[in-house]
Amino acid sequence: MTAIFNFQKLLLVILLMICTSTYAHYVFPGIMDRNKDNSFFGIFWKFARVGERLSPYVSLACVVMAVREFV
Repeated sequence: MTAIFNFQKLLLVILLMICTSTYAHYVFPGIMDRNKDNSFFGIFWKFARVGERLSPYVSLACVVMAVREFV
């Protein structure tokens, strides 16, 4: 089943996108900031903002999803 139709997998994909975008913004901030107004790459900039501002909650969600995946 694809991630679009399985809600748990969709949340996992979104959570991984947030973590990846936050790391990419930390490593290459110029690329993300330059493309924040573009509609396609602007999504990654927004994911990076969410990851930076809500990092304790995102990390807690990563732990919960990891435990839920293995149980």
